[in-house]
Amino acid sequence: MKKFYILTLLLFCSSYFAQTFSGSGGVITDNQQNIDFPITVSGLNQNTINANLGVVQVCLNINHTWDSDLKVSLVAPDGTSVVLFSGIGGDQDNFSNTCLSQSTTNLIGNNSAPFSGTFKPQESIGNLNNGQDGNGIWILRIVDSTAQDEGTLLDWNITFGTNASIPFVFTSSNLPIVLITTSGTIVDEPPIIGTMKIIDNGAGAINYLTDTPNNYNGKISIEIRGNYSQTLPQKPYKITTLNADETENNVSLLGMPQEHDWALIANYNDKVFMRNQLACKLFNEMGHYATRNKHCEVFVNGSYQGIFLLNETIKRDANRVNIAKLEPTENSGLDVTGGYIIKNDYWNLTNGWQLNHNPIDHPDFIVGLAYQYPRPDLISTEQKTYIQNFIDQFETVLYSSNFADPTNGYKKYIGETSFLDYFLVNELSRNNDGFKKSCYFHKDKDSSTSIAKMKAGPVWDFDWAWKNINECSIFSATDGSGWSYLVNDCNPDVNSPGWYVRLLQDPNFQNDLRCRWNTLRTSTLSLSYLNNYIDQTALYLNQAQERHFEKWGNLGIPTGTPEVDPDPNTFAGQILKFKNWIATRIAWLDANLPGDANSCSLNGDQQIADITIIMQPNPASDYLQIKVADDTIKKIMLFDISGKLISELQENTNEVTIQLKDITNGIYFCKIETDNDKSSIKKVMVMR
Repeated sequence: MKKFYILTLLLFCSSYFAQTFSGSGGVITDNQQNIDFPITVSGLNQNTINANLGVVQVCLNINHTWDSDLKVSLVAPDGTSVVLFSGIGGDQDNFSNTCLSQSTTNLIGNNSAPFSGTFKPQESIGNLNNGQDGNGIWILRIVDSTAQDEGTLLDWNITFGTNASIPFVFTSSNLPIVLITTSGTIVDEPPIIGTMKIIDNGAGAINYLTDTPNNYNGKISIEIRGNYSQTLPQKPYKITTLNADETENNVSLLGMPQEHDWALIANYNDKVFMRNQLACKLFNEMGHYATRNKHCEVFVNGSYQGIFLLNETIKRDANRVNIAKLEPTENSGLDVTGGYIIKNDYWNLTNGWQLNHNPIDHPDFIVGLAYQYPRPDLISTEQKTYIQNFIDQFETVLYSSNFADPTNGYKKYIGETSFLDYFLVNELSRNNDGFKKSCYFHKDKDSSTSIAKMKAGPVWDFDWAWKNINECSIFSATDGSGWSYLVNDCNPDVNSPGWYVRLLQDPNFQNDLRCRWNTLRTSTLSLSYLNNYIDQTALYLNQAQERHFEKWGNLGIPTGTPEVDPDPNTFAGQILKFKNWIATRIAWLDANLPGDANSCSLNGDQQIADITIIMQPNPASDYLQIKVADDTIKKIMLFDISGKLISELQENTNEVTIQLKDITNGIYFCKIETDNDKSSIKKVMVMR
């Protein structure tokens, strides 16, 4: 009995064996890239650290105002580094008796200052227990990224113990793999130089971390992008591809058209990984440019960062926002009339201007727009004057008594189809940002005979959309109700110009909106089509999502957007919640969208504008001939019954023949766009 007691005691003691090493502190100065505080570790019971003996906890005390200025990392003797926390606590003060350990599920980012207690760090301490010799110099590395708030590390310690977590192991993925390496810390301006390698063996193939980079292998500049999103643990990045001499290098990444400006969109705030992708897909299938994107898994300086969207950025380009290039010297006549990209977003009198009109629903609100293209530092005084005057003329007419006049009213200035579709995508997703910021418009150059109308889009930024969030009753409603375009009722951080409030006072705009919605509900916006896309994308991401959530540990824990609903603790649960939300929202829009669809054919035909179209034969077999009277065809798009884009033709004529020999029998929808910004959708049957 005595021997058994002694053996039990020895086992108990060994299971809780721990060695703690303590270090001193010092001043945390502002705007220093790295401030290092070392501890010398020696005499560990075994040289190599692993699951049997490894780092199990780090504790610290910091006096500092505005905690979110700080990024705190632990660096091992072999140089391996993990981020304990970064950008948390907002304007709160101090870290008091704060301990970081993998043994808890309580994420530090979900708590508030002074963070007293034991929390799970933002990156896994287990990555340090990689078989290296634990004896040596360990460093607590602190970066204070903002001026004005200096602080002090009072003390810190590191504990080694048994039952330690071990490194996350990544070998391969069915998603493309992106590897980014820099010599310094990536910050929000200025960008730093690094390298990027992309491994992509093609659709259906497995990509291995050991494969030779075959999609890109070269220099980049990189910086953190975004506003709220950059405060979250998974950082979004802006990337510019560069030549060896660090000049801009236009390249094709993952099959997207050549360019040099790219974005890596983080998914910490989107646990289905497709909120942005779905919105862009829908806007594109409605017939408008939306940024292309591809899912990928990303490593930064050897550290796995999870699932991202490699995304085009919004800019003027033949393959992006396809408007005329506007040189700084083009300051008069037709030249100065375009192209322009402007946005409703954060603005000041340096990057934008204040509008002369106030929102009709909130006349006390001041509204401004920002220059996107040409950039604020490149746009000339004459160009500023032109686009400001154009918007002022539009608003003056919009708020006049004859604003609905089909010839001299608002339709003289805007492309109605784009405004309808922009409204529908943002209202379907109940996007709180879609009408106040990340809200883009663009205008091409006038012709000698007509004004180039301003168009809405591209759509952008949906990680706060497609969900119920605790931000004003409009967005928290769980029954699918509420209008995003009335965001000014929520006292937003950026005021909306409220143009849709006035547009929806025109019965014709209402009718066109309802007609457009009813037509799209038979194809692109049908619930079966949306659910099929979601299911297929979820299946594609199913393996990678496990690694992503193992990395960030936020599955089943409310993080990022302040959601009203419980957070499912499985990926399948997240997908089901997403689909149910969309079904609820569609049902509400079906019942509440304004307008009269009696004049709109529900069999798939739609004619928003007055276009005389001859389409024959219909049913068609080998070819389809399309003629447009008194106008020029600019683009023809053919969609199948599910809303998938089958083909797209850019034209400059009034008569087009489409060959159908490779098109299978079935029902299709043909969208015709003309130079005068008119459009029509016609139902086509292919029979052989």
